[in-house]
Amino acid sequence: MKQLLKPTLLLGALVGIYTQPALAVNWLMLQGTEPAQQAPRANIWGFIQADFQSTNDTKLKAGPFAGEEAAFNQLAPQLDSAQEFNIRRARIGVRGNNLPLDAKVNYFLLAEFGNNGITTGPNASRGQLTDASITLNHLPGARIRAGLFKTPGSEEGLQSATIFQYINFTNVTDRILNERFFDNASGNTDRNAPVGSFRDTGVQVFDSFKHADWEYTYALMLGNGSGVSLNNPDNDFDHYAYFSAEKIFGQSVGPRRHGVKLFGWLQDGKRTLNTGTFDRQRSGIGSTYFDGKYRLMAEYITADGMIYGGTSGGGIPQDGATFSVQPEEKAKGYYLDLGYRLLPKLELNLRYDLLDSGTEVAANRREFQTTTLGAQYFLNAKTVLRFNYELRSIKAPDLPSSSPVHQILDAVDDRISAQVSIGF
Repeated sequence: MKQLLKPTLLLGALVGIYTQPALAVNWLMLQGTEPAQQAPRANIWGFIQADFQSTNDTKLKAGPFAGEEAAFNQLAPQLDSAQEFNIRRARIGVRGNNLPLDAKVNYFLLAEFGNNGITTGPNASRGQLTDASITLNHLPGARIRAGLFKTPGSEEGLQSATIFQYINFTNVTDRILNERFFDNASGNTDRNAPVGSFRDTGVQVFDSFKHADWEYTYALMLGNGSGVSLNNPDNDFDHYAYFSAEKIFGQSVGPRRHGVKLFGWLQDGKRTLNTGTFDRQRSGIGSTYFDGKYRLMAEYITADGMIYGGTSGGGIPQDGATFSVQPEEKAKGYYLDLGYRLLPKLELNLRYDLLDSGTEVAANRREFQTTTLGAQYFLNAKTVLRFNYELRSIKAPDLPSSSPVHQILDAVDDRISAQVSIGF
C-alpha cells in the first residue's frame, strides 16, 4: 500500500505544480464535484430502470439439492423466480453547489427505492441511502470529499448506472467487488447487511488536472469498509488509492466524452468473521477508449481474501442452502468490452468476462465465463432500451471428472434480459 501511495502523492503534487484544474469531467469529478459558479443550489435528479430477465430454470442434477432450483438460474435479489419483471433501480437525489455561506462547497445525496441487493436483506429497507457526501473545494489540487459515496476503484463499479452499457455486471465485478457481508465463514442463510454497491463511508482527497489534451486524476480514501452501512463494526479502516491518465479527443465533456484512458487502483482492508480477522485486498488495471462510434474497455482485477463462495450445492436459501465466504482464498479475472454505434441511435455490444475464483484450493476453484451479446437503442439522451443475451458457464477445472460438482454446474442456463432506463 505504501509503495503505491508514495508515487501517487508525488505524481499528484508534480501535476499540480505544472498544470491547472481540468474543465472536463471524469467519474470521480462528475460524481464528487459541481461546476464552479454554474451549478444550482439544489438540482433534483434520478432515474428508473425496469427490466425483464429469464432463464430456462434448469434444475440441479446432483448434490444435496438434486431436482431443486439452482441459485445461479434464479434471479437476484430474492432468488425465487427464473423469469420476472422487476424495478431494478429507482433512485432519486439532490445535488448542488454555490451555497450562500460558501460557494466552494458542494453536496450529493441519493436514495434507492428499487428491488436489488441494496434494499433487501437484513438491515436494508426501501429508501436505502446510497450516497450522502460533501466536497470541500478550497485547497488547490486536493479536494476533500466526506460521507458515503462510490469508492475509487474499478471502472465498471465507478460508472453511473444510467449509462452502463449492460443490464448485469460481469462475474469478476459482481462477485469480487460488489461485496456481500457475513458474520460467519459458512452456515449462513442470509447476509448481515445490504451489498456494498461499490460504496463506503469515509473521507477522500482527490483532484483532476489538465495538461494540453491530457487529464490526470488521483484519489486517496480512508473508509469504514462496510459498504452502504453507516457503521464500522470491526474498528478497522479500508485504504483506497486510484490514478488515471486520459487523452481527451476534441472538446467533448460529460459522462460520454471521447478519449482514451489508462487507470490503476488498489483497495486494502480487513474483515471480521466468527473465525477471526482476515485481510481483504483488491487491485486492478485497465483502459477505456471511446470516439463516439467505437467503444473499447478492458480491466484485469485480482483479489486476496474474503472471496464470495456462493451457496452450498448450488441450492437456494429457501431449500436450505447456505451462503459461504472463503476468507483466505484468492481470485483473479478480467473483462473485454466492445461497442459499435451502428446507427446514431443504435449501439451493438459484445462483452466477454472471466473469473477464476478460489484458486488456492482445488475444491474451491470455480471458473466463471460469460459472453454477453447486447444492443442499446437511444430514444433520447436520457431514455435507453437495452437487450442482452448472456452465454454462461461455470467449471470446476481442478476436480476429478467423477465429482458430482460437474453435474451441478452443468445446469447453468443462459440468460436473456431487457431493460428500459429513464433519467430525469
